[in-house]
Amino acid sequence: MPSGRQVRWHTLIAAALTIGLLWWFLRNLNFREVWSAMRGARLWPIVLVVLVTFQTYVFRAWRWQALLLPIGRARFSTALRTTVIGFTATFLLPGRIGEVLRPYLLARREGFSAAATFATVIVERILDLVTVLLLFGVFLLTTSLDVGEQVKLGGGIATGVAIAALVVMAVSAGHPERLGRWTERAARLLPGRGAEVAGRFVHTFVGGLAVMRRPGALASAMALSVLLWISIAVGVWLTSMALEVRFGFAGSFLVLMFLVVGVALPTPAGVGSFHAMYKWAVVDFFAADPDRAAAAAIVLHLVTFAPISLVGLVFMAQDGLSLFGLKRMQSTAEAAEAQPEKSTSGVTN
Repeated sequence: MPSGRQVRWHTLIAAALTIGLLWWFLRNLNFREVWSAMRGARLWPIVLVVLVTFQTYVFRAWRWQALLLPIGRARFSTALRTTVIGFTATFLLPGRIGEVLRPYLLARREGFSAAATFATVIVERILDLVTVLLLFGVFLLTTSLDVGEQVKLGGGIATGVAIAALVVMAVSAGHPERLGRWTERAARLLPGRGAEVAGRFVHTFVGGLAVMRRPGALASAMALSVLLWISIAVGVWLTSMALEVRFGFAGSFLVLMFLVVGVALPTPAGVGSFHAMYKWAVVDFFAADPDRAAAAAIVLHLVTFAPISLVGLVFMAQDGLSLFGLKRMQSTAEAAEAQPEKSTSGVTN
């Protein structure tokens, strides 16, 4: 577990990053124009975006069920509820603890190994990255924008890496121990702490592939990943259109790249980072008006995070959980996921 000093440093870094990105996002804005753009937004696309956002969590639950098949058949209701609760915890609590709690809660309810369930979440993150890079490649192939040679080169390399990673995952799903041997050797080349961290990640990732001995399940999960991220792109595009920030649908794949980076930064619920990255993408690449871009970023953040968080809080209340209780549960979840030999079989909520 992280020490109190580490937690304080993480909190200070997150606070500084949030304040800095909010300043960058808000500077030079005409707040009257931002508010006017928000008030003038078309309502029906926003309502549709809320529905599309809920749809993405259905896709997430279906994908997780596919990844969990080699462990056991998880109920859709359990996969959906724990997914929504996990993301709500990530949005509202520091340290992205939802990534740890989500597999722990599902394992506890379904009687699965917590470690094996957590490994499938690592595979999910890899599939997400691969899918976003592939969609970015589609944007580069179809755009008429002059995005610059460096962006094209970087995008081409990233897309090639994504395709290679997908092939490696497909080939290794049947024999993950081979990938484990290769990557462990590579991890040993890193100095000290880096080798230790890389080794733990490799062990968990290979464990995820070990439960993916059915390539068909991996293929289903990849197909659902594509549907999931296209659904997210639809939400980005519709919200932008509602605020009159205009670009072709494929342009939303470029915006996704920026938003993924923003959400990955350690700011609470993506505050500041999400907004800054959206504004950067649409102003620099699509010549959007900065005030309208800011308004669209605020609305998109609200419809992406707020409704699902409310549903998550309802699910938590129904299950006798609370944000404070989930925070206290973190150490128990981490301990369970570090012990692959133990199972949570027979434990119910």
